[in-house]
Amino acid sequence: MDIKQGNTVKGQFVVNTHGRLQEWIADAKGYFRLEGLDYKLTPHSLLSKMAVDKTATMTSDSVPDNLQGAYQSYEQGRDASVSCACHWTVNMAASAQHGQLWGEAYSISPCGIFVPENSPIRKPEDLAGIDVHVGYQSGSHYTTIQGLEVFMPANQIKLKFGGSPSDRVDQLLNGLAPAATLFGMQYYILEQLGFRKILDVTFMIAAMIPPSVDLEDVRKYYRALRRAQADIDQMHQSYTHFYSNELPQRHANLVDVRRFGPGERIVFEPYTRELYESTHKWVEERNIFQPEKASVCNYEDAVACAV
Repeated sequence: MDIKQGNTVKGQFVVNTHGRLQEWIADAKGYFRLEGLDYKLTPHSLLSKMAVDKTATMTSDSVPDNLQGAYQSYEQGRDASVSCACHWTVNMAASAQHGQLWGEAYSISPCGIFVPENSPIRKPEDLAGIDVHVGYQSGSHYTTIQGLEVFMPANQIKLKFGGSPSDRVDQLLNGLAPAATLFGMQYYILEQLGFRKILDVTFMIAAMIPPSVDLEDVRKYYRALRRAQADIDQMHQSYTHFYSNELPQRHANLVDVRRFGPGERIVFEPYTRELYESTHKWVEERNIFQPEKASVCNYEDAVACAV
């Protein structure tokens, strides 16, 4: 099967970081080397660290829709041997032959819909017809629908495509978003700054690999992350300083990362056929993609090490 792929560095296993602790721990404690992995960390999420606050010229009714999200990054091709995004996007991107979903593990991250402390919004039903700022075809897009459809009809769920997680934090901080969905580091920022969480929502993450990658190298990578996960489980406070590697300085100045939680947790269980097919069906039923982008590869072709 002909699978599209991004660029990789020949002879070296390239890891896109994305705001979790495990890669930084495995790097600092030598776990990748212990597994015999010749690797390089590349700061995919550090693009957010370098990005400036875009809200200075905006008003609450002039936040533009940003239609560049996680799925588009896979269409364009990521320069990595392994990268991560929400499982909905990786599922759809693997189905469209932009790489393969790694089938031997997935992750879960804390995620929620937040509003300002002084907001009149108190419960999920109050969000009917209210803009919830999310990332386009990114995890917050899917999970906001998934969470709110329990409380209201689909036509009352109103989404605003506010851009990256850091963009959405800026929009909340500057009074430009009545609500926003955030996960991981940004979840902890809002929690610490006193924003009100209206609803916990599911944020499941999967890994994507291009076809040129040696599967044994992927297993070495995950064995190193398993060691790091055990360290986090034992005492995550020893490692929260690594969050500062990826937070924009303007946000880092507002919080104490020592108070952050463990963040994303890697689950060393298979991404099963049932999970792949039910997730794909869920996305298609909600018309999140144009029909031509909702193409389906079978499970064996879309998922590396399918079980």
